[in-house]
Amino acid sequence: MKPSLPLFAGLAAAILVAAAVATGSLIAAAPALAATAAGAPPDPQVLAWGLVAAAASTALSALAAGYAVAKVGTAAVGALAEKPELMARLLIFVGLAEGIAIYGLIVSILILNRLG
Repeated sequence: MKPSLPLFAGLAAAILVAAAVATGSLIAAAPALAATAAGAPPDPQVLAWGLVAAAASTALSALAAGYAVAKVGTAAVGALAEKPELMARLLIFVGLAEGIAIYGLIVSILILNRLG
C-alpha cells in the first residue's frame, strides 16, 4: 500500500509550523534572558519555553532522521542487492541521514546552555 501525497504534505506542514513556533519562542525569550542578572534565575515562563524548544528540536530532528534513514536504507538495500560493490557509498548516505539527529541534539544542547 502506497501512502498518499496529502499525508506527507500535511506532515511537512506540521513540521514547518512546529519549527516556526520553536523559533518564535526562542526569539521571544532572548530579550528576557538577556535582561536577567548573572546570578538571578530566569523567569519560569522563559525557562519553560526554552525547555519546550530544546525538546522540540531533539524530537523533530530524531523523527526526521528516522524517516530519512528508513527511506535511504530501503533504497540502499535495493541497490546493494543489485551491486554489492556499492556498500561503502551507500553507508555514507545512511550516515548523512543519521546526522540530522546529531544536529538537532547539538541545537538542543545550545538552547539548554543558553538557559543556564
